[in-house]
Amino acid sequence: MKAIPVIAIFDVGKTNKKLFLFDENYKIVFERSARFTETMDEDGDPCENLESLRLSVFDSLREVFRNPAFEIKSINFATYGASFVYLDENGNPLAPLYNYLKAYPEELKDQFYNTYGGKEEFSNLTASPVLGSLNSGMQLYRIKYEKPELFNRIKYALHLPQYLSYLISGETYSDLTSIGCHTNLWDFTKNAYHEWVKKEGIFEKLAPIVPSNSVMPAAFPGNNYAVGAGFHDSSAALVPYLVNFHEPFILLSTGTWCISFNPFNSSPLTAEELENDCLCYLQYEGKPVKASRLFSGYEHEQQVKRIAAHFGTDIITYRAVPYDVRIIEELQLNAQTDITSFGERDLTDFATDIIAYHQLVLDLVNQQYIATNRVLKGTQVKRIFVDGGFSKNSIFMNLLAVVFPELEVFAAFMAQATAVGAALAIHKSWNTKPLPNDIIELKYYSVVQHQN
Repeated sequence: MKAIPVIAIFDVGKTNKKLFLFDENYKIVFERSARFTETMDEDGDPCENLESLRLSVFDSLREVFRNPAFEIKSINFATYGASFVYLDENGNPLAPLYNYLKAYPEELKDQFYNTYGGKEEFSNLTASPVLGSLNSGMQLYRIKYEKPELFNRIKYALHLPQYLSYLISGETYSDLTSIGCHTNLWDFTKNAYHEWVKKEGIFEKLAPIVPSNSVMPAAFPGNNYAVGAGFHDSSAALVPYLVNFHEPFILLSTGTWCISFNPFNSSPLTAEELENDCLCYLQYEGKPVKASRLFSGYEHEQQVKRIAAHFGTDIITYRAVPYDVRIIEELQLNAQTDITSFGERDLTDFATDIIAYHQLVLDLVNQQYIATNRVLKGTQVKRIFVDGGFSKNSIFMNLLAVVFPELEVFAAFMAQATAVGAALAIHKSWNTKPLPNDIIELKYYSVVQHQN
């Protein structure tokens, strides 16, 4: 049996850490999953166990290198963003991997924004809403002022995907998809680091930038394979769509957050858009992608629990509720215009749990319409692709088609979009076949009219 040529992709989320092997047709031929117990930083806040993650990467690679069924041609990484690993001059981590949800000191935040033009102007230039530790550049600023001794010992601050790449290649690099993601580091008007990065002495602690499709030789023992520079996960998930579709589109990526990405909107962010959680990402080719975020997946989860508790049902009931156009018409007929979110509604107003659930999804879609429109207006977009959890929700998908009648609305199904994106970005380094055009399965939703 000849070994199958494959690419190994580490897909590292906050909860699940996965390793996938893809063959040249982008089919998953091996999968391994791990979860680690969080550890604590020096303040007692929860954070990623960096040592467990490091050892897990090495152990997984040794396992697949020993497997005679596969020949690893390349390795790449896609991980959550807004997280830095701080290395000393010997390449060893100096500090915990601080959690991006860690509370940020208000005084320090005020000091920063007062020095650099105020929140509104600064956020505009860096396309970054004011998010505290989620603006990863602010983590470095905090270390400089709270832990100057640690700051002086940092040789390089690497975003998490680039740290994992460094473990295998021994090379330190920065990547635009991590830098250009609400970090406060990048000035989108100049297409360069913001001036504060140099003024505060941060610039020399950031490794040189390489293109997202770069590969380098490996230092970790194994056969002769290439190592990618690593990806921010949200940007990786967009790659398969950019490769497969050339007409303007919006990708609505749904999960805990529902993010509308418009790679065909390069207009500068307005103050109103920033206030309403719009931001820009840099996609893998270095172009800005305008995006708006909603916390809908989380909201859906919380409100489903409330419905189930009120009606004495099981939350599993709501995994596949069919779309009932009659219920929607009835709800719209009796709509309360002063209520915008389901959390404000009184559940005793609903005769059944299914009617209440339709109202929940209707409220979410109405909010989604406003959020998606913020990045849609003024562009040539004709299609919306929905991936993730809500793409399987027939009420959500049908209602989205109703609120966007002028657009083609598709549910997009693709196993492991983030991992596939990280593999596609370095396709030439490992794959002898042409880029695939059949990895995304689409289901079209048109407006369903109620027939009497």
